[in-house]
Amino acid sequence: MTAVEEQFRQIKTFIFDIDGVLTDGGVSLLASGERYRTVFIRDTYAIEQALKADFRVAIISAANADGLRSWLTSMNVKDIFMGGPSDQKVNAFLGYIARDGLNESEILYMGDDLPDLPILNRSAVLSTCPADAVDEVQAVSQYISPKVGGRGAVRDVIEQVMKTQGKWGL
Repeated sequence: MTAVEEQFRQIKTFIFDIDGVLTDGGVSLLASGERYRTVFIRDTYAIEQALKADFRVAIISAANADGLRSWLTSMNVKDIFMGGPSDQKVNAFLGYIARDGLNESEILYMGDDLPDLPILNRSAVLSTCPADAVDEVQAVSQYISPKVGGRGAVRDVIEQVMKTQGKWGL
């Protein structure tokens, strides 16, 4: 078993960025100025399965859109930290783990761009990224999904963890 597979066995919490991870990073603009993003249904399914298997799922993102929040809430994601400055994501992360007494070695974080580096660089966290993450993020990630952001990267890491723990497809 590889070192990453050993880490997969310990994961109890998934934390994801939105843009470039749960979405492909594109933002469509309507004439009204409203922005919308598209999510991949297979990623959605994997999040639902993780929640059913009693994993924690959290979101930390500078994005702040009512549609995203509504979608996450409808899936029963309870820990949603959205709308802060992109350079302060690590503060949301630290506040979350302190609030809930989480062990960093039981956390998988997936990010794709420079604002994610302060979390991805934390030595105990399992750092992961989509295949199309920026070079700096790929350089520090312990697992690089073969899938791109918004097209299965989230499903990939959830499925990998749950299969390693014998919880996928139950």
